[in-house]
Amino acid sequence: MSLFGELAGEAFAALTTPRAGSGPAPATQILTQLIQNHPSGNGLSGLLEQLAAAGLGSEVQSWLGSGANQPVSPAQIQQALGPAHIQQLAQQYGMDPNIVSTAIAHLLPHAVDHLTPNGVAPSPSDNVAGALEGLLTSAFFKR
Repeated sequence: MSLFGELAGEAFAALTTPRAGSGPAPATQILTQLIQNHPSGNGLSGLLEQLAAAGLGSEVQSWLGSGANQPVSPAQIQQALGPAHIQQLAQQYGMDPNIVSTAIAHLLPHAVDHLTPNGVAPSPSDNVAGALEGLLTSAFFKR
């Protein structure tokens, strides 16, 4: 494995492993914050609308549908959410902004797919943190 692959694997493990005494894994906290604290007040629906408005409509639709999830790049996530928002999340969790945007780009399609089994976003009052924690601890992410 290349040095980059090893570093990426370590960064992913750090994001998806719960920190002792601080609750869920950082990736769960970041995704939960993006969804539950969306400025629109509409939770996941608001986040998906923001992404679609930024030109990621076909990708978002693939995450809601039953087919394969279309990927997004870290650059697309930074552009859609805004570099300042990514920077704020990075500072909050003590991480590099590039790692945060890469993690969001990798995890968000799976999270949306997981949270919308019938193609319908959960309401803003639903507890998405538990569902996300279950997804991140599943065998799918422990490869």
